[in-house]
Amino acid sequence: MKRARQKAVVKNEAPQTSQKSKKQKTCIYGSVFDASDLHASVNWGSLPHHIILRIFQFLPLVDRARASSVCRRWNEIFHIPDLWRRFEFELSQPATSYLKSTHPDLIQQIIKRHADHLQYVSFKVDSSTESAEAACNILSQLVNCSIKTLGLISTAKPSFMNVSKAHFASALTVVFVNSKSLSSIKIDDTPLDDPSLKVLVANNSDTLKLLKMSSCPHVSPAGILCVADQCHGLKELALNYYILSDELLLALSSEKHVDLEHLRIDVVSENPGQVEFHTIKKQSWDALVKHSPKVNIVMYFFLYEEEFDAFFREETPVTHLYFGRAVSKAMLGRIGMNCPRLIELVVCANGLQPLDDELIRIAERCKNLTAMGLGECEVTCKGFIEFVKMCGGRLTQLSIMEEVLIPDNDYSLDRLHLEVSKHLGRMWFPDMMPTW
Repeated sequence: MKRARQKAVVKNEAPQTSQKSKKQKTCIYGSVFDASDLHASVNWGSLPHHIILRIFQFLPLVDRARASSVCRRWNEIFHIPDLWRRFEFELSQPATSYLKSTHPDLIQQIIKRHADHLQYVSFKVDSSTESAEAACNILSQLVNCSIKTLGLISTAKPSFMNVSKAHFASALTVVFVNSKSLSSIKIDDTPLDDPSLKVLVANNSDTLKLLKMSSCPHVSPAGILCVADQCHGLKELALNYYILSDELLLALSSEKHVDLEHLRIDVVSENPGQVEFHTIKKQSWDALVKHSPKVNIVMYFFLYEEEFDAFFREETPVTHLYFGRAVSKAMLGRIGMNCPRLIELVVCANGLQPLDDELIRIAERCKNLTAMGLGECEVTCKGFIEFVKMCGGRLTQLSIMEEVLIPDNDYSLDRLHLEVSKHLGRMWFPDMMPTW
């Protein structure tokens, strides 16, 4: 009887399977449609203009170019100026990079038809000199451009530094002279020089708001002073510490200059003891903060421990500190004493000495601290909880690797997570790996 019922089921199911093989069906929102009927009913060439434009905006450049060959109408939409406001030229050599390079023919088509539409442009190049040279050649052709944002990005070592300074400056001059409305420029690790900055200021002084130019060895403090004196709308400035001077800070604090919102300073040393860092006077820092009370002063340190001597020996109005290499207990102790405006602190490494006292001092003195990250350091569970208790709920970001925390007689790791969560007012767990 059971076997007969099974045969009946198989017999009843067989026609359905056969029918499905004859005609594929698609389920959409609970209804069944014939897939072939769906394709037949859609005239892709007659889709509304705004829908095609939206589709193109989400497509990678190569796919967008292929889609433009579907029909004449799609090709017309492919060349609408709105699609070319933002563009990133990807330039790489197949032998030296995994990046997918923008096809040269397409680049020439963009320059020919859309140079005057480009407003937000970046160049992403690999480590080869050929790619950096290609970027300069493209910049030299943007004679009809109206660019507002320009970014030059090296994905590996700074390949722009291998380009002739004269060639690079000539290419930049084309953009600086023709754009007339540049507001944001990021040209780190390039052979930018003072004469180029003067050309930039002469043509874009009324519009420039952000200038990032770290690791540009041909720029002197005089070049930055030229920008500070004439670009009265400047809001963000990023530079290397070797350019920073008392004179520059005082210039940024003059009455004719508007308030800076962000000042980023990269403090970098490639070899221990190679660079002797100068000290900025407290009066110069005070002048800047008095003129721009809400300024964020961000400092990135990539130094060896013996090179920190010139920093934080007296009060410094830094707000964000990032240490990419090991930093000593003594240095962190100075930060707790002399950085009352500190908002964020990230320490990637310290060593095997517990930082309990230093963290507690930072919690006591740095009343604005809202974000903390610790990597290869050591803190006892008791000391860490005391730090969190003093900071309370104002710690909106707390990233601590589990290996940093040392269990003690008072707290285990399990109890620590509950205690820290209680003081933060939200659930918290230590990280299993760094998040920065």
